[in-house]
Amino acid sequence: MKKDEVFNKPIEKQFEFDAEVAAVFDDMLQRSVPFYAEAMSLTQRFAKNYIGEGGVVYDLGCSTASTLLNIERTLEVDATLIGLDNAPSMLEQARKKIIAFNAKVEVEEADILTYDYLPCDVIISNYTLQFIRPLERETLIKKLSSAMKEGGAFIFSEKVVSANSKLNKELIDCYYDYKQSQGYSQYEIAQKREALENVLIPYTESENIEMAERSGFSHCECLFRWANFATFIAIK
Repeated sequence: MKKDEVFNKPIEKQFEFDAEVAAVFDDMLQRSVPFYAEAMSLTQRFAKNYIGEGGVVYDLGCSTASTLLNIERTLEVDATLIGLDNAPSMLEQARKKIIAFNAKVEVEEADILTYDYLPCDVIISNYTLQFIRPLERETLIKKLSSAMKEGGAFIFSEKVVSANSKLNKELIDCYYDYKQSQGYSQYEIAQKREALENVLIPYTESENIEMAERSGFSHCECLFRWANFATFIAIK
């Protein structure tokens, strides 16, 4: 696995999922997202609870397809697993993995806002909604709810903020300490923060839950949270 050193030099643009990021993305996730493996393990476990025989599963912003590949390995029903991403460099890495594992996972280059979704059992979105402008975010969730079968599940992970400004700063400080413990320098942390400015727009935990319930899901709650990172499940 290639080490993430994307931000150890001066940045020249806002953050984007380009070839440089794609090449180190798996390392970036593991070192940048606290308890990423545990959150993804929960995501995969709960996703399988809602996948029926012949069902359809989407992973929005699938990046290198790790989540779908892990689901397929232990899935006991025949289902169609589709990963969507708008970054060709990410999909290139995903296709290499799919070939290496001789997997049946499908990936498509697509805009998740305009994509024509099939009726589906499960939709997964790991740290993807936060990159969608707020005005478009709820419209997308309503579209996903409309495509989902009754009893299906939308499982999504997001960076979250606190409505309390003091606590929010403490959460951020806690996260930056975590990143330093993973080998990132203060310079790299500052560079990435600047690159993500106005690109990543997080909601509070309650705002995420309320958005899902306004958009047609009957219930939504937090499955896992560490400081300002959370994983949610919304039931149709």
